Amino acid sequence: MAQAEYVQEALAGLDPAVGGVDPALPLYATTFVVVDLETTGGAPDGGGITEIGAVKVRGGEQLGVLATLVNPGQPIPPFITVLTGITQAMLVPAPPIEQVLPSFLEFIDDAVLVAHNAPYDVGFLKAACAKHGYRWPNPRVLDTAALARRVLTRDEVPNRKLGTLAAYFRTATQPTHRALDDAKATVDVLHGLIGRLGGHRVDTVGDAIEFARAVTPTQRRKRHLAEGLPKVPGVYIFRAADDRPLYVGTSVDIATRVRSYFTAGEKRARISEMLAAAERVEAVECAHSLEAEVRELRLIAAHAPPYNRRSKYPERMVWLKLTDGPYPRLSIVRDLSPTDTAYLGPFTSRRAAELAAAGFHDAVPLRQCTHRLSLRTVTPACALAELGRCPAPCEHRITPEEYDDSAAAPFRTATASDPQPVVDALLTRIDALSREQRYEEAAVVRSRLAAVLRATVRMQRLASLTGIVELAAARPAARGGWELALVRHGRLAGAGVSPPGVHPRPTLNAIRATAETVSGGHGPVPAATAEESERILSWLERPETRLVEISSGWSSPAGGAGRFRDLLAKAESAASHQLSTERS
Repeated sequence: MAQAEYVQEALAGLDPAVGGVDPALPLYATTFVVVDLETTGGAPDGGGITEIGAVKVRGGEQLGVLATLVNPGQPIPPFITVLTGITQAMLVPAPPIEQVLPSFLEFIDDAVLVAHNAPYDVGFLKAACAKHGYRWPNPRVLDTAALARRVLTRDEVPNRKLGTLAAYFRTATQPTHRALDDAKATVDVLHGLIGRLGGHRVDTVGDAIEFARAVTPTQRRKRHLAEGLPKVPGVYIFRAADDRPLYVGTSVDIATRVRSYFTAGEKRARISEMLAAAERVEAVECAHSLEAEVRELRLIAAHAPPYNRRSKYPERMVWLKLTDGPYPRLSIVRDLSPTDTAYLGPFTSRRAAELAAAGFHDAVPLRQCTHRLSLRTVTPACALAELGRCPAPCEHRITPEEYDDSAAAPFRTATASDPQPVVDALLTRIDALSREQRYEEAAVVRSRLAAVLRATVRMQRLASLTGIVELAAARPAARGGWELALVRHGRLAGAGVSPPGVHPRPTLNAIRATAETVSGGHGPVPAATAEESERILSWLERPETRLVEISSGWSSPAGGAGRFRDLLAKAESAASHQLSTERS
C-alpha cells in the first residue's frame, strides 16, 4: 500500500467541514472521548504509537473505556522506557496500529475528541490513518491544555501540565505517563474546567472549542452581540453607539455567521477595529439568499459603512461612449443620456475604461484628440496622424462618411452585437508584435483585448436581462417548497418562499401584488446597479432554477460577445501567470 502524504495542521475547531457533533449541543449533553497516547517520542509519521487509552463520558458519567498496548514496529528508546515503564518485551505480543485503528475509530464516532496538548495526540492518530488507508473522521477537538490557559490564572496554577492540573482539581486518578491513567486524569480535569466555563457564559461545545482558542479581549468582551440572532437567511448590520452602520454582511444563517466574528478564525485588523466600535447587531430576515445578497448591496450603497470595502460607491461607475458630431471620439462619462446610442460599460473605475478605450484605439482609427472639429475649419494634425495612427479628420483627409464606416461603426457593432472585427484587429497586432519579439508590447495589447472583451460580454449579458419587463423564477428550497423571485428590468422587485407541499402559485401571486413598481430606462442597467443585476443573473443561471413566467424572450445576440468567453479566459489566465512570474 502506498503511503499517504500527511501534513500536520491546526485543530479544526468550528470549521464547517468538521464532522460529528453539532456545535450548538450543550456541554452536559455532549459525548466526549478523552484520549491519551504513549509514543516512542518521534515525529508523527504514521507509526511510533506504543499505547492508546481512551475514556468515553457524557454528563459526568463514564460510558466506556478502550485501552491497549500497540506494537510500534521499532525499538523503544531507553528514556521512554524509563519515563513510561513500557518495555520492548511488553510490546512484542501487542497488535500493530493498523489493527487497533478500526476499533478506535468506531469508539470515537459521533463524539468530541479531548486530549491534553491535543495537536500532538491528534497528529499521531491522523498520520496513522493516512499511512494505513483509514479515513480520519475529522471530529471536533477540545484541548484541555488550551482551555486551562483561558480558564485558570497564573495565581491558581504555575503551569498547565497535566500533573499540575490533576493536583489542582484533585483528580481520582493521578497521571503516570501511562495512556489510560493519563486519560482518566484528563477526564477529571475536563470536568473541572467545564465547571469553570459557566462564569464565562460558555454553555455549548462550540463555544468551549472557540473559547479555548486565541480570541482577542475585544472579541471576548463583545461576543454577547451575537446572542439572540435568528438562524435564517438575511442581512446583519453592526451598528455603533450612535446607530451608524459600521459593517453590513449577508449569510444564509445570520446567527452562525455573526458568531464567527467572535472566534479565533477572525483575524482581519479592520474587523477587530470594527468590533471595538460596535454596540449592537441588527438582523434583517430575508426570504432566501438572493434577497439577502440584494439587500446587502442596497444597504452598503445607501450607507457606505466604513468597514465595508466592496460595493460602497456604485455612483462612481463610468461609461465609455461615442460622442456626437461628424467625427466622433471616445469619451469617459459618469452618466448616460437618453440620446447616447453607442456606449460601453459600466466600468468600475476610470482606469478600466481607459484600458478598453486603448484597445479600441489599437483596433480602429478613432481619433484621440479632444478638439471639437468642424466641417468647415481645418485644425492642425497631431503626431498620431504623422505616425499613421489617425486618419487626420482634423485636416479633412477623410470624409465623415468614410470615418464613420472605418472608425465609429466598428465600435457601435462591437458594443451592440459583434466585436469580431475589433478582436481580429487586436489579435493580428499581438501576433505581429510577438513575431518581432516585442513581447512586453504584445502583453499590453493582450490586456487591452481582455478589457474590451470583459466589458462587451458584461454589458450584453446585463442588457439581455434588464430589457425584460418582468420575469418570475423559482428554485427548490433546502427545506422543501420553492424560493421565488420576481425581477423587473434587472431589479429584484419581490421575493418569497412557498411552503412545502403547497403549490407555489398563490405565493407568487402574493409577491406580484406587493412587489416594487419598476420603470425601465436607458442603458443596460436602467433600474438597478450592475452588481445587483449580476447577482440576479447568477441566481437565474443555476441549473436548479426554473423560469416560471417571462414577459418577453430572454436572449443574447447569436454573434455577440458571449462567444469570446474562452478567449477572454485565456487572456486573463495569461496575464495572471505573467504577474505571478514577475512577482516571484
